[in-house]
Amino acid sequence: MYNLLTFLRQYQFFALFVLLEIVSFLLISNSYSYHKSLRFNAVSDLSGNLFNNYNDITSYFSLKIENEELMAENATLRNSLASSFALTDTSFAFSDSLYNYLPAHVISNSVNKQYNFMLVNKGSLHGVEKEMGVISHQGIAGIVIGTSKHYSRIMSVLHKNTRISGRIKKNNQLVNVIWKGENYQKGLVNDIPSHIRLNPGDTIITSGNSLIFPEGIVIGTVIDQTIPDNKSLGEATLAFCTDFNSLQYVYLIKNKMKPEQDSLINSNVQ
Repeated sequence: MYNLLTFLRQYQFFALFVLLEIVSFLLISNSYSYHKSLRFNAVSDLSGNLFNNYNDITSYFSLKIENEELMAENATLRNSLASSFALTDTSFAFSDSLYNYLPAHVISNSVNKQYNFMLVNKGSLHGVEKEMGVISHQGIAGIVIGTSKHYSRIMSVLHKNTRISGRIKKNNQLVNVIWKGENYQKGLVNDIPSHIRLNPGDTIITSGNSLIFPEGIVIGTVIDQTIPDNKSLGEATLAFCTDFNSLQYVYLIKNKMKPEQDSLINSNVQ
């Protein structure tokens, strides 16, 4: 206290000057609306920026939870689509569930190899089995080839052994889609009948013949077609609709009638 009084006594004129300046500033800012608005705007800008930055940070950390909730909701909607049901008795118009969609998060994924795989956080405890189809919100993604209790391994469409049964959407012609092991954004449509002409932008969808994917899932769009020379079948370059390089969430598709369908297909009945 003694030191403070000594300081004020030594610098009394400077202290008085500062005090008068503060009083003058407060009187001016409270007297004129222009000065009030300047002070208000300055405080508003500062607090607004702080709240905006805080909101960005909290939104970032809550994004994962929101994505998972959205995926679960989308899976529920997909399960209620007409394509997810099979009419088993036309007399009573009774529909049995045919496909179930299970959302999953991609743990690991590769796109730059000849044989690419994914790992997702759903396994046998969640009902995942081998040969279940895998799609993204954009289109086809791969096929389940192995499971543990909590995880599943997926053979990506970007795998040189993958062969997807498809159709040309505009005319329902059957084709096959493969990947040549080059650009992760492009595939190859082969087995195109020679009389079929494709245009850039034509859509290729799943045929439904494999019993793995429902019919009508988008695979990609045509970039250009190679017209066969003295051959019955041609091919075309395809742009995949799924962006495999940024894939984070997928749906695993279970065909509940597949065991029955497989047993009939593999039966020895002539």
